[in-house]
Amino acid sequence: MKLQGAVIKEQGVTFAVVVVKKSVLDNRIEANRAMQGFQPIFPGIPIVLMAQNHQGRAEYYGRQDISRFLASVPLHAIPWKEYTVN
Repeated sequence: MKLQGAVIKEQGVTFAVVVVKKSVLDNRIEANRAMQGFQPIFPGIPIVLMAQNHQGRAEYYGRQDISRFLASVPLHAIPWKEYTVN
């Protein structure tokens, strides 16, 4: 499985942001399950999920302080990387 994500360190906080389908963000149970599933890939750091809405705007789910920060960051400024998961 491949996923798009990024590890970011900002103001002394290291966290991961992972791209998911909008339907995952719309379902809290699925979103929490996804975050738990990604934890082995990003051990010990908070994970925030990102999906684009029908207008192409990013929406985030996860720690509120990180989600608010990411909402102010242009998508192209995030250092996206493809991760391969076995």
